Amino acid sequence: MLKDKALAKNSINWMIGLLVVLTNMTLWNPESIAKETGQIGQVADPFIELHTGPGRGYPIFHVVNRGDVVEIIRRKTGWFKLRIASGKEGWAHRRNMEKTLTSTGEQMKFTDITRKDFAKRRWEFGTLVGDFEGATALTLYGGRNITPNLSAELSITQAIGTFSTNWIGSVNLVAHPFPNLRFSPFFTLGAGAIRTEPKTTLIQTIDRTDPTAHVGLGIRTHVAQRFVIRMEYRSHVVFSSNENNEEANEWKAGFAIFF
Repeated sequence: MLKDKALAKNSINWMIGLLVVLTNMTLWNPESIAKETGQIGQVADPFIELHTGPGRGYPIFHVVNRGDVVEIIRRKTGWFKLRIASGKEGWAHRRNMEKTLTSTGEQMKFTDITRKDFAKRRWEFGTLVGDFEGATALTLYGGRNITPNLSAELSITQAIGTFSTNWIGSVNLVAHPFPNLRFSPFFTLGAGAIRTEPKTTLIQTIDRTDPTAHVGLGIRTHVAQRFVIRMEYRSHVVFSSNENNEEANEWKAGFAIFF
């Protein structure tokens, strides 16, 4: 039992780490960065506070006064790294930058990721955690939009149970009829295979691989920037080699990123 818990914990940590890597990659938006970095602006607010890092938890070490010139070096979510005339560099929040003027005297425009961008996404990657017939289920998936209302996905799930570990790979078609809604429902139809690996210390049987099919439904919502929360249910049918088809229910939820 302790070994099963350790295996599940390690799998979850690995998936979270992978999601963090993907998140950092998608936060780097070449189009918006090209427009925003390198700009020279003049402070129009009474002052701008510079932090040592991109977050309110970082201390303020300098104040830029109205009329001073700043250069945007880079952006990290809602924070901008600035360089001032003296050469000092620090981070300012987007709210403190909204009145900053460009060299032509116009207000700077910043690119934000909105729900409309989510509806127009091309790629989506995520990790989900849930339950597969009493076993802890961990899923990684990736998908590409074919049309605004239809996408194709590949997923792999590891279900760690008391008596066996299952690996489930599937190809899915996902229909999302209302992509512009804040809470967007979707429906899935797919097929794949499940490999069952019994715990040899508990039960003496051979590994087996069987074809599967499933239908499902779920809901997802855009929460911030390129982050999405996704929850879904799937009903699986396992076409067992012993001619006794089995049914399995799967519930899961997690985070995804898109671009």
